[in-house]
Amino acid sequence: MTYRTSRRRALQLGLAASLAAPAIAPAAVRAQQGWPAGPITWINPFPAGGGTDVFARPLAAQVGDQLGVQILIDNKGGAGGTVGASQAAKMKPDGQAFLVGAVHHTIAPSIYKNLDYDLEKNFEPITMIALVPQVISINPNRIPVKTAVELIEYVKKNPGKVNYASAGAGTAHHLAGELFKLETKTDIVHVPYRGAGPAMQDLLAGNADMMFDGMGTSAQQIKAGKLLGLAVATPKRTAEFPDMPTAAEIGVPNWIVSTWYGLWAIKGTPQPIVDRMYQEIVKALQTPKLQAIWKEQTAQLGGETPQEFAKRIRAEIEKWQKVVDAAGVKLD
Repeated sequence: MTYRTSRRRALQLGLAASLAAPAIAPAAVRAQQGWPAGPITWINPFPAGGGTDVFARPLAAQVGDQLGVQILIDNKGGAGGTVGASQAAKMKPDGQAFLVGAVHHTIAPSIYKNLDYDLEKNFEPITMIALVPQVISINPNRIPVKTAVELIEYVKKNPGKVNYASAGAGTAHHLAGELFKLETKTDIVHVPYRGAGPAMQDLLAGNADMMFDGMGTSAQQIKAGKLLGLAVATPKRTAEFPDMPTAAEIGVPNWIVSTWYGLWAIKGTPQPIVDRMYQEIVKALQTPKLQAIWKEQTAQLGGETPQEFAKRIRAEIEKWQKVVDAAGVKLD
């Protein structure tokens, strides 16, 4: 079996949409009078052009068309997404503003000790919109290995001599590396950059040895032969790289890491509006246009229920807190 956007998932999304519509319609008619009251804003707490933008912008355009209003993406980057999230938490819960973010928000509580917001208390989960698996990519000119097993053996023989680039301290890329180090009992030096782009550029230029990165970013470089992909942090092999082994296959079964993106409402937003937005996202994810974009980015379709998304958030917060504590991660 492969890790991919599948016909089965599309059918599940269709069922979710058909079930959601009649369930919320009567209440929605009453509670949504006057909504949307003009353009809707999705606050993206990461810089323009990043991974969140890749999925948020086409999704916002499609959902906006369905609702008959414009959905604006307002990028408010800074401090691992916490600056924008803090601003979003203070927005009026009237259904005109939402937070579109990523897995990084579940890492932030364990990294930033003085947050002025609480992800679970100040926001209402709507759904995950996309999920991209992490992959180990190496510069083959820097490390003389061909497989992930050989990489682990090489690093153990050369502790502290191999480095990995990341999008920055406290990011999913960083924590993926720290989790890998914990699970393999290896010593790999972390080199943080200001974004995944600069990190990838240095890896390609031969100024870094390896990187734990989202497959969407690494796929083209791997296919072009510029990087060597050694393993995916997923339970199953991917459709894009069916010959690339999984975490379990290289002897690291607990190294399951994905970069996912999601949408939250401001806490206190009327439930019918939350339900309607969820329904519209599920509907949008069924469109061939969005499915083609997701496939191009090697991303799994989102669309899980708000309850499922809430469980994912809680589990990831607990997971990354343990990794941060065990690895002794501190911001540079």
